[in-house]
Amino acid sequence: MTETQVDTAAQDGDRYDVHAVQEKWLPVWDELAPFRSGRPDDPRPTKYILDMFPYPSGDLHMGHAEAYALGDVVARYWVQRGFNVMHPIGWDAFGLPAENAAITRGLDPRGWTYDNIAQQRASMRRYACSFDWDRVLQTCDPEYYKWNQWLFLRLFENGLAYRKPSSVNWCPKDQTVLANEQVVDGHCERCGTAVTKKKLTQWYFKITEYADRLLDDMNQLRGAWPDKVLTMQRNWIGRSSGADVVFEIEGRVEPVTIYTTRPDTLYGATFFVVAADSDLAAELAAEASPSVRDAFGAYLDQVKATTEIDRLSSERPKTGVFLERYAINPVNGERLPVYAADYVLADYGHGAIMAVPAHDQRDLDFAKQFDLPVRTVVSVLGDDGAPLPDPAETFEATAGDGVLVNSGPLDGMTKAEGIAAIIAQLAGDGLGKAATNYRLRDWLISRQRYWGTPIPIIHCDTCGEVAVPDDQLPVELPPAEGLDLKPKGQSPLAAASDWVNVDCPTCGGPAMRDTDTMDTFVDSSWYFLRYISPDATDVPFDKAEVQRWMPVAQYVGGVTHAILHLLYARFFTKVLYDLGMVPVVEPFARLLNQGMVLMGGSAMSKSKGNLVRLSEQLAEHGVDAVRLTMAFAGPPEDDIDWADVSPHGSARFLSRAWRLSGDVTSSPGVDFSTGDVALRRVTHRTLHESAQLIEGFKFNVAIAKVMELVNVTRKAIDSGVGGADPAVREAVEAVAVVLSLVAPYTAEEMWARLGHQPAVALAGWPAVDESLLVEESVTCVVQVAGKVRDRLEVAPGISEDELREKALASDAVKAALGDKGIRTVIVRAPKLVNVVPG
Repeated sequence: MTETQVDTAAQDGDRYDVHAVQEKWLPVWDELAPFRSGRPDDPRPTKYILDMFPYPSGDLHMGHAEAYALGDVVARYWVQRGFNVMHPIGWDAFGLPAENAAITRGLDPRGWTYDNIAQQRASMRRYACSFDWDRVLQTCDPEYYKWNQWLFLRLFENGLAYRKPSSVNWCPKDQTVLANEQVVDGHCERCGTAVTKKKLTQWYFKITEYADRLLDDMNQLRGAWPDKVLTMQRNWIGRSSGADVVFEIEGRVEPVTIYTTRPDTLYGATFFVVAADSDLAAELAAEASPSVRDAFGAYLDQVKATTEIDRLSSERPKTGVFLERYAINPVNGERLPVYAADYVLADYGHGAIMAVPAHDQRDLDFAKQFDLPVRTVVSVLGDDGAPLPDPAETFEATAGDGVLVNSGPLDGMTKAEGIAAIIAQLAGDGLGKAATNYRLRDWLISRQRYWGTPIPIIHCDTCGEVAVPDDQLPVELPPAEGLDLKPKGQSPLAAASDWVNVDCPTCGGPAMRDTDTMDTFVDSSWYFLRYISPDATDVPFDKAEVQRWMPVAQYVGGVTHAILHLLYARFFTKVLYDLGMVPVVEPFARLLNQGMVLMGGSAMSKSKGNLVRLSEQLAEHGVDAVRLTMAFAGPPEDDIDWADVSPHGSARFLSRAWRLSGDVTSSPGVDFSTGDVALRRVTHRTLHESAQLIEGFKFNVAIAKVMELVNVTRKAIDSGVGGADPAVREAVEAVAVVLSLVAPYTAEEMWARLGHQPAVALAGWPAVDESLLVEESVTCVVQVAGKVRDRLEVAPGISEDELREKALASDAVKAALGDKGIRTVIVRAPKLVNVVPG
């Protein structure tokens, strides 16, 4: 529609009916589709703005209201600035919440999920989000997860997807494995159940292959991503430099390699520890005496029931079992007793450590518990310059740097010198080498649940792991009907015999499909690329279009995904770059994190009785008032306490702004330059400063500037300038354009009352006259003894001497001083003078 006729008389007098305005403009916007970004001939420069897509667990809530209000400000702003903005939306639709909800209700997860998507989509439309509704996806659609499987196979072909047996995180409630990143303080991040360990054969993505690039490429993101997120990822990857050191175990043919960041302290090792849940501990225990085997078995059961957080706690008493074996220190030949203990993790380094109790507090606590020797090998000086006391006497480890002692040829060396020397010695003897270690582990993607992307692998007794041919994708989920979806430790898909049993694509013999499904974070690791070509049937995304749109210029979402989704998306992008499929190594050029919406200082929940329903707030205050409140509450990254904000106040302000549009009597297109100069200055300063503030994510300050412009315009009208003055129209049009970012219904209604056709979202940011930004005068406050006595209008560039002279010549200042002398005059040109009496 090119000429949309709209009734501009929907409002009577000064009464602003927010709900009537919402009903009026929604169908108009549906017809206009002002945010469609798909035209290839669009001459505007492109900009990709993206919100983290929601999980369809029900209707939109207050957290969604904040996130999408803030993302919408950014998207609408760049449209106003003349960009072809792609702002898509979709649903992260697979996963445990939908499956668990469906099980509870006796439903198929499909129906539950799609019903929730329909509800959220309707709410997003009502919330006036500036989405391009031609670019929509649901990750549970076979048309989407076909490409999950296709990408999995590309990783599989390149050795980046593999299957292995290992000890994994296991959620007893959800009966599925979890990646390390999905364990929060030892508990399942979905249901909160304490996580245990279980031995399973699972699929992994080799994210560790990209650890260095994930770290080093953060240099590209400095200043564009929050420092907090970069620090969290840096710590999670946990790169450290040290050495791999080879220890012989008496009676064992194969030596054991340990990793240490302090190889210079090897002479201080007095015992050796292996992770209790490691294969090495089980092997050594199996060869020990019956009493040790029994003790180890009981201890292992205890360890499996303990979370990693508890195991690593420095305050927890140290426990372990002596395995009746000795390791040989490669630098001095000493026999070190070998213990199985829980404070060493099987997946850190090589699952074993040399224990240097004098300089590691956990080792020292263990040594104290088991009466093991403590030998100081680093002389560490205290703040007073004297050597710290012997840890064997104080039981306080000295972990700082110092001079090496009791270390044979290393005596007298510094830490750096000692590390270099011992690594050279070990390398020369074939007993060690310099090494880098990472906290990051490969990404475990297998899930023993139904509602997810089937893994496209067929298991054949003859051919092994066989990839499903590309032309047989997608491997669709079988119907849930007839399957028991309840968590039971094995994927429900195993019971779908007609689906599981297939012919091997290679040899034609009997084979079986893999019955695990993929972690839902696989879905979200590349969805931003699918938005670019949502309807493509022959490729996951069009490379030429990716070249046109990527990287995402602005990503908006919660900080909770810092080491999950954001890390995985960066990994996927680098893999796709190496495969020649995308031109960028980082997916998101800028990142904005929003805070949480609280109530009375706590997260909202039914059990706490502090739940605020978005639908009720929208019904009471209207969409614009809620959106405005979210943007005005404070900096985006701060939490919002709904008890402390005022949607009523937002609604009153919007009504005042709307009334201004009814007071304008000049015609559209009038020459603004003939209008009141003072009002024009405020208008242009507002536009100039608001643009800077919005680009700096200071949305609340930008809104305050618009509120000030509304007040100034009202005063100008009421004080005699009148609604016919062109400056009044200019000011009110500016208010409408800026308000369109946060209050689109009100802005569109104002725009129509001002005589314009919709949509105000495409009006364009008004040009700023630089000459009107130059202040002809500023108000200088003059104080005597800290009390305001006068205000002077002075030139912005006035000198301190001239300003002092003007202030002292003020009659009001002279009267306030009386007979008192002047001790000093403090001048802060051009805005303040403070006269201090003698």
